[in-house]
Amino acid sequence: MERAIIVGVDGTTESLAAAEWAAREAELRHVPLRLVHVRQPSRYVPSSEAASAAGRHTSRTILRAAEDRMHAVCPHLPVTDVELEGAPSAELVRMADTSEFLVLGSRGLSGLTGFLAGSVALAAVAHAERPVVLVRPQLDAGDGPAEGPAGAAQGQSAPREVVVALDIAAPCDEVIEFAFEAARPRAARLRAVHAWDEVSGTTLDPSGTSRRKAPQTEAEWSAFLAAVLRPWRDKYPEVIVVPSVGHGRRAGLVLQAAESAELLVVGRRLRAHPGIGPHTGPVAHAAVHHARCPVAVVPHV
Repeated sequence: MERAIIVGVDGTTESLAAAEWAAREAELRHVPLRLVHVRQPSRYVPSSEAASAAGRHTSRTILRAAEDRMHAVCPHLPVTDVELEGAPSAELVRMADTSEFLVLGSRGLSGLTGFLAGSVALAAVAHAERPVVLVRPQLDAGDGPAEGPAGAAQGQSAPREVVVALDIAAPCDEVIEFAFEAARPRAARLRAVHAWDEVSGTTLDPSGTSRRKAPQTEAEWSAFLAAVLRPWRDKYPEVIVVPSVGHGRRAGLVLQAAESAELLVVGRRLRAHPGIGPHTGPVAHAAVHHARCPVAVVPHV
């Protein structure tokens, strides 16, 4: 069965913004969209037939409203909906396992804390084994894939751009592939960002098969990044790639590079031992909480 892009909807502004972004993304990738609403049983109201009927009515109302909005945004996009009952984060993670990726809304921006990801979004990012994209409401011009080049509304000519954060000391195919697959249908440039610091020791060579002394200068890291990206450039010749190597704190450099991007792609390492618990890493954590554009968190081994 063809994988769909799945988006969680709950009737809020955040979830509808995420659904609109997901609809445009599904149209770009030529895949269907599936709207999912998870009805959480009340801990305070005793279960009864009347309460269940009211809950189902609310769920159907939320899904119908979201579906109508998706048809208005992308009239020809195949859209289905699913109504579930249970813990929202657990059910959405379960649904994500069979999807292209999962899209969820986040609660916008504040001056102090930036991107306020809700508990469901954070749990999904931490536990899903498929990519999760977080979208804030009231996207700026150029944030969405169907809005034209970034800055076009202000008469600017800035190219569309997807940014991917790479740790080329341990390059990750899943993250790189997701970024190229996002950039290609947008006809967007792909900016590959790597931050380095004075380090010693060894790192994987670009082939990932042996270890070598870690680069010590910006020129060496730039050459290393070019080698990592070379096979992907060959596979996606239509994507313009902009390698970007910086010196300093990775999270800050990534956020700066993504300031006007349409999408930021970051990785999250899957733990080999589940008992250790979920972990997003400092760059993914900073992106989830502070990036202005949609953020795709791609799990990898």
